[in-house]
Amino acid sequence: MKNVVLIGATGFVGSALLNELVMRGHKVTAIVRNLESAKVKNPLIEYVVADATNPTELAKIAKGKDAVISAYNPGWANPRQYEDTLENYPKIVEGTKQAGVRRILIVGGAGTLFVKPGVRLVDAGTLPEAWLPGVKSLGEFYLNTLMKENDIDWIFFSPAGNLGNMTTGVRTGKYRLGKDDMLFDEKGESFISVEDYAVAMIDELEQENHHKERFTAAY
Repeated sequence: MKNVVLIGATGFVGSALLNELVMRGHKVTAIVRNLESAKVKNPLIEYVVADATNPTELAKIAKGKDAVISAYNPGWANPRQYEDTLENYPKIVEGTKQAGVRRILIVGGAGTLFVKPGVRLVDAGTLPEAWLPGVKSLGEFYLNTLMKENDIDWIFFSPAGNLGNMTTGVRTGKYRLGKDDMLFDEKGESFISVEDYAVAMIDELEQENHHKERFTAAY
C-alpha cells in the first residue's frame, strides 16, 4: 500500500485517479478547494482543504508520504489558465521537494507529443483555439521547467490525443505505452478512456518504471 497526496482529486482525471487508488487499497490524502466537491467516500481517503500551490502548505501535508500525484488544472474557463499554470506548477514541484517526498507523478497534456517527425500536436493546427492556453502552458512547463528538474524523481504522463469516457466509461486495464510520439491505433485514432489512463498512472506509481521522463499511453 502506498500513502499518497492527490492534487485535483475532484476533477475529471483526478476523480478517476482517486477511484483507482482506493480500489487498489492505497491511502490517499486528497487536497480539495472545498469539502462540498468531495463526493467519493472511503476510509482510505482523507480530504484536506488547502492550497496545493502554496509550497509551505503542500510540504506540510505531503511530509512522510510516498508520492504526490498532481492532476492540477486552474480551470478551462479560467481566463488566466495559461499564466496560472506556468506560475503554479513549479510551486507544486517545490512544495513536494520541501516535503522530502521522493516522487511526483504529473498528469501531463498531449500537446507536446509528436504527431509526425518534428511536429508536435500543439503546432499541428488541429486543436480548438479555446484549448490552446491550457495546452501551451502545460507543454511549456514540461519542456522549459520540468525537463531541467534534477532534485526529485518526476514523471509527466501524457494521455492519448483523445482522453475521455467510452460509451459507458469502460475500465479495460489494457493500454500501450509510448515515449514522445503520439500513439495511434489501426484506425488512425489516438484514444484512451480516463479510467484506463488512471490504471496506467497507478501502475506507474506501484511499479516505478519511469524516472525523470515523459511517457504516454493509448489503446
